[in-house]
Amino acid sequence: MSMKNDEGEMRDWTDKATRERLEKDVTAVKNDIAALTDQITDALNSFARSASKQARRGYRQARQNMDSAFGDVSERSSAMMDTAQDTVGSIEETLEDAITQRPLATVGLALGIGFLIGAAWRR
Repeated sequence: MSMKNDEGEMRDWTDKATRERLEKDVTAVKNDIAALTDQITDALNSFARSASKQARRGYRQARQNMDSAFGDVSERSSAMMDTAQDTVGSIEETLEDAITQRPLATVGLALGIGFLIGAAWRR
C-alpha cells in the first residue's frame, strides 16, 4: 500500500506542478493580451489623431479654395459691373448726341416705336 500511497503523492505533486505551470501560462497570456490591447489602443489613438489632422488640413484647404473662388467671382462681377456701367454711359452719350443733332428724326422715331407698341398691345 505504501507504493500506492507514494504514487498518489507523486500524482498530486505532478498535478500540482502542471496546475502551477498552467496558471503561469494563463497569467502570461493575460499579460500578453493586456500589452496587445495597449498597443492596439495606442495605434488607434495615433490613427485618430492623424485622421483629425488630415481632416483639419482638408477643411483649411477647402476654405482657402472657397475664399479664393469667392474673391475671383467678386472681382469678375465687379469688372463686369464696371464694364456695364461704362457701356450704359457710352450708349447714353451716343443717344444724347443723336437727339441733339437730329431732334426731328428722334421725335419721329419715338412716335413710330410708340405706334408699334400700341398696335402690338391691341392684339
